[in-house]
Amino acid sequence: MSSPAISPRQALFGADERSPDLPVCDHYAGVEARMRKALALQAELGPVFDVTLDCEDGAPVGAEAEHAHLVAELATSGANRHGRVGARVHPVDHPAFAQDVATLVGRAGARLAYLMVPKPRHAADVVRACSEIDHQLTVHGLGHTLPVHVLIETHGALREVDAIAAHPRIESLSFGLMDFVSAHRGAIPAAGMSAAGQFTHPLVVRAKLEIAAACHAHGKTPSHCVVTEFNDLPALAAAAGRAAGEFGYTRMWSIHPNQIRPIVAAFAPGAAEVETALEILTAAQAAHWAPIRHRDTLHDRASYRYFWHVVARAHRTGQALPVELRRDWFGG
Repeated sequence: MSSPAISPRQALFGADERSPDLPVCDHYAGVEARMRKALALQAELGPVFDVTLDCEDGAPVGAEAEHAHLVAELATSGANRHGRVGARVHPVDHPAFAQDVATLVGRAGARLAYLMVPKPRHAADVVRACSEIDHQLTVHGLGHTLPVHVLIETHGALREVDAIAAHPRIESLSFGLMDFVSAHRGAIPAAGMSAAGQFTHPLVVRAKLEIAAACHAHGKTPSHCVVTEFNDLPALAAAAGRAAGEFGYTRMWSIHPNQIRPIVAAFAPGAAEVETALEILTAAQAAHWAPIRHRDTLHDRASYRYFWHVVARAHRTGQALPVELRRDWFGG
């Protein structure tokens, strides 16, 4: 009697190896009408992108408490169909930070996918933010951890990005392009914030690479910054392609609904690459994960891990996979 097939996750990765399977697009919305529209679009397209409801830049000044309650209401509503809704809170040194966390965890902690913490000045700010989030989880008797995402947009956070990525409560780091460029007091020209210029200015390129490298070193997800030219979809597609193909990012921000589909498409592997990956992994599984020969090339578990990530990315971007493999490898 043959032994049951061992799945790729079991065969290729240790039990303690973290590999967050986050959607490749993170869409931000803060105005109520736009938040509702984003949730409706997510319900239509499926969980191929996250929705981050914004309590920072999206909150009217002086009405931060009311806005946090609105975000909690939306997160717990039927509009959160796929459980892939997060929220951005204020920075830890803002008077509304603790109130944001208390409201969102207390009212919606069981339905939120993550909290995004912006503008930490150093790793200590991240420790403080995580401690406050965990305190509120304990206060409200929620027996689970709430993933924390962090925006790297200050000199201090970039300097300590490896320590931030190493924090066990962090799931993803995003690059805050606009604030990072502004923090250079005009030394980086405005072109450094453009769709093309952000890939050529050395200081911006350095920041992107350090964030991506820190994330991969600690098994976290690097999320690429915005493209503000939201009506220039070819420029957006080119930027997303470079972020995924050259800079090591596996996720990217969207700030307009029109950007979501091009980002998902840019981060999706090509059909030929997916086909090759499936051939190699199914042959490897049949060989009980011993080395195999595929098209005159030798493969073993080192390359199997790469091809597993190709298939996992195809699954996250909504590509069609064989029904039996999708069930056995992804549980549905």
